[in-house]
Amino acid sequence: MGHAVSSQNVDIRRVAAEAGVSIATVSRVLNHPERVSPETRARVLETAARLGYRPNPNGKRLRKGRAETVGLVIPSPQGRFADSFFLELLAGLGEGLSEAGLDLLVATCPPGSDELACYRRLVEGKRVDGLVVARTRRYDERIAYLLERGVPFVAHGRSDLIAEPYPYLDLDGREGFYRAARRLLQLGHRAIAYIGAPREFNFALHRLEGYRQALLEAGVPLRVDWILEGDLSEESGYRLAGGLLEAPEPPTAILCANDLMALGVLRALRERGLRAGREVSVIGYDDIPQAQYADPPLTTLHQPFREAGRRLVEMLLARLGGAPVAGLQEVWVPELVLRGSDGPPQGERRFP
Repeated sequence: MGHAVSSQNVDIRRVAAEAGVSIATVSRVLNHPERVSPETRARVLETAARLGYRPNPNGKRLRKGRAETVGLVIPSPQGRFADSFFLELLAGLGEGLSEAGLDLLVATCPPGSDELACYRRLVEGKRVDGLVVARTRRYDERIAYLLERGVPFVAHGRSDLIAEPYPYLDLDGREGFYRAARRLLQLGHRAIAYIGAPREFNFALHRLEGYRQALLEAGVPLRVDWILEGDLSEESGYRLAGGLLEAPEPPTAILCANDLMALGVLRALRERGLRAGREVSVIGYDDIPQAQYADPPLTTLHQPFREAGRRLVEMLLARLGGAPVAGLQEVWVPELVLRGSDGPPQGERRFP
């Protein structure tokens, strides 16, 4: 004879797994049952009853709170909103929240403004019931603030200098750039430059570490003058590539910490009569929509932004349902997408 499972040991993730549905679907059944088919609703409710699941009172905040809204603050150091990273992430977040019957509030901080003040306005004004933190920093005062206030949140990325556990979903930039650099080394490159992101961002250090590890393992000396820092814009990639290409000893390959900077590098090559994948190899990171339509199409590391956005919603719902933080920390490995911007180094090259 079976026995009931203690509700204290059952969370929304267990119900979703047992019923064969997503966490968002369980949330809809509990909070907006009219949005779920009768068959699915019956299966979820039967599973919840069989497992002895009782919604955690804290997990009902999104339904009972006055906001029913999740917030995302977009830091815009260049004052731009067109970064495909955020556009794709927003699409995934919006889809996941819509399925759960919740709204997404997007706030932007203009250049020079106090980003933490944006978080305070949202939290203290009770305008949102949970938050998604994007582009985390080594020590992230936003995460520290939300932990201190006990506000439900999930982070897209890690913050290495925050000791207290918190829920996050991150892409393994260290492994990604290790694989990208290994790809270039296996093609025969030894003169590999790196255009990185601002080192305040946690992902920038991880990607740099992957590049360094691959070169050191291959016995290739690191050149300080070939490790540069851009600002994630196409213009900075263009400008920094120009300096590299006009040096007495230009590199045969350039790794870029994001696709926008890589697109700037492609432009710098074209203006000098050079072609990526032939005279100079170029690899980016993100796999934004523009990457596959570049000339030549850009070899890059794929980040599943939309899927990540949907997963972040599931994690936030699980956290609100009482799931422990330890089960809500995930690191995905990016996929190296081979296109036309990388290839073996040429023997004799003449730069204009």
